[in-house]
Amino acid sequence: MALWIQISPGSNDPIYMQIVGQIGRAIATAELAVGDKLPPIRELAGELVINPNTVARAYGLLEQQGLVSTKTGSGTFVADPALRDSDAGQLNILAQRMDNIIAQAINLGLAPSDILGMLESRMRQFAGKAKKEKRRK
Repeated sequence: MALWIQISPGSNDPIYMQIVGQIGRAIATAELAVGDKLPPIRELAGELVINPNTVARAYGLLEQQGLVSTKTGSGTFVADPALRDSDAGQLNILAQRMDNIIAQAINLGLAPSDILGMLESRMRQFAGKAKKEKRRK
């Protein structure tokens, strides 16, 4: 399993959130499958030339979200969705993010049908990537 993470120092998102976002997308598109091992914290920090605490913070947040689980002495692995907790708090955060996206789209002058079209298009892209990855494995 190759994990390609790219950090954009000029991004408005903190580095740990960039890592969380990219790993989250890799899980959602099945580039990372249940049970796949993430690189050790120090190794990933070395590859990205960042502080190991930044990677540890990202892994901790991914674990809070139920996307990964850490086994002491073994590493960090992609969690099984069937074993993840359905957390109302996470759904609340998701709804707030969606509200922000909708507000931004409306401020750009997009009609509700355009916003839905964009969402449907992105969902098809994610579903397509997931199918391709499953066929490869």
